[in-house]
Amino acid sequence: MTSEDPSAQAEGPERLGSRGGPAYPAEVTDPDASLRVSDAERDATLRVLGDHASVGRLTLDELEERSGRALAAKTRGELATLVSDLPQEAGQGRPAPVMAKKPVRWMVAIMAGSHRRGRFRAVGRINAVAIMGGDEIDLREAEIEGGELTLNLVAIMGGANIYVPDTVELEVGGISLMGGNTEVGSERPPRPGAPLIRLRTYNLMGGATIFRVPPQARGLDLREARRLAKAAGRGELPPPA
Repeated sequence: MTSEDPSAQAEGPERLGSRGGPAYPAEVTDPDASLRVSDAERDATLRVLGDHASVGRLTLDELEERSGRALAAKTRGELATLVSDLPQEAGQGRPAPVMAKKPVRWMVAIMAGSHRRGRFRAVGRINAVAIMGGDEIDLREAEIEGGELTLNLVAIMGGANIYVPDTVELEVGGISLMGGNTEVGSERPPRPGAPLIRLRTYNLMGGATIFRVPPQARGLDLREARRLAKAAGRGELPPPA
């Protein structure tokens, strides 16, 4: 008859990362749901979510929605639900990429319109050209690889409407002659660690309108997104449902 070391039964298997350290934090995978969380645990969950978004498992809007809930979480159980449907690859410091879809590189509208909505992959940069036409570019469902995206927009007697969550970091620059850019929505600061969207516009008798879309517009069409962004800019946004 053999005896077992009680301490060996009490301790579970150690989860190791690629260099012998812990993989994704145990606090979000095997928590006591009632325990209160620390800022460090919230930050760890944000990093996990960002890593999965960078390989296409979460869209920009999904990342911002879950990140907002992580920042507001009070218990470990609340954090655990945010990553429960995301795989954890043993022995890897970052999640493995999913099967890559072909990224969107160009959008061209000449005396017509182009539309980019729904889920799509965005890697590095997208170039959009509008000549006597217009682009509708909804980045809320984009899978942004690496957490950064540059959107180069050329508008000649045309323009574009750009839609982004109002919690992301947005940089707008470029050159405009007889035209310009307009930002619509709240002026809330970006979420710490949020993805970065760089918008570079080159306008001649045209321009871009950037709608900073509030969380209340998640899942809604572009018309409602524009309406709620305008309401947020006026300070008249309805409370979340």
